[in-house]
Amino acid sequence: MMEAIGIIPARYGSTRFEGKVIKDLCGKPVIQHVYERAKKAKTLDSLIIAADDDRIIKVVQGFGGKVVFTSKSHSTGTDRLTEVVNDIDVKIVVNIQGDEPLIHSMVIDDLVRAMQSDPGLAMATVVKRSRSVEEFRSPDVVKAIVDQNKMALYFSRSPIPTLLNPDAEGAFFYKHIGIYAYNKDFLFTFKKLPASYLESNERLEQLRALEYGYRIKVIETQFETVGIDTPEDLELAKTILDREQEKNG
Repeated sequence: MMEAIGIIPARYGSTRFEGKVIKDLCGKPVIQHVYERAKKAKTLDSLIIAADDDRIIKVVQGFGGKVVFTSKSHSTGTDRLTEVVNDIDVKIVVNIQGDEPLIHSMVIDDLVRAMQSDPGLAMATVVKRSRSVEEFRSPDVVKAIVDQNKMALYFSRSPIPTLLNPDAEGAFFYKHIGIYAYNKDFLFTFKKLPASYLESNERLEQLRALEYGYRIKVIETQFETVGIDTPEDLELAKTILDREQEKNG
């Protein structure tokens, strides 16, 4: 049995930015940046891209990545995960977003180790402190509420905590980073659970787990990431990568 594997769901269709995972980013497709960074994680026994389109398959094969074709009918990345890992003997499955080219391998390792340290955990995810007023007010930035034991209490697109003044000195909120680690058995339990009331109204799949009483461990990271949802996001990622390259000489 493998300890942990990483799956990168990669969907071609996107309402706001079709084909975003194969768009050029500083000379490489977005999905290649994700794959190469995730490949540096020390805790993963295997890394697989789960694609739903031949164009993605061709790109991944072009840079030598491991890829499998998955059904176009999946409504979520979690559904795509279950198809890939169904016949794989593994304890922990990490869902790595295919549109986050700045993902840091240490984030993946921290997630896996959190799951290993508490075998009773169903899943774990990541947050980062933010002091950005713009991010706090944006419905595109998911906010997380975390308890004293670093367990998730709630996630929302609304600015929560509601009375937080992000302009105040020292004020911050937790910005959710959309990467998850699952106990494999729970992954299939989760898939069978009916979509929940909160999940439907916030459009946040992780709320299904909370609403059915499962714990989500929260890991705090210092590493920034950028989800590519629009052409503007791609330009932002280019700016950050160019800055990284200059810094590293």
